[in-house]
Amino acid sequence: MDWQQYIYSDPKILLGKPTVKGTRLSVEFLLGLFAAGWTEQQVLENYPTLTLEALRAVFVFTAE
Repeated sequence: MDWQQYIYSDPKILLGKPTVKGTRLSVEFLLGLFAAGWTEQQVLENYPTLTLEALRAVFVFTAE
């Protein structure tokens, strides 16, 4: 998967933290939700603008 289609960094948004394109959801925030015990389904239900592919890109980005 090419995470660059889904994750980007802009110094004007969230101080340049990597975020999911089209949202103000940072990679750090999403990983924090999983660390707190949220499931993939809970994240997608609570953030409907987030797609399954974008969420998976967060993990690929983090792994690299």
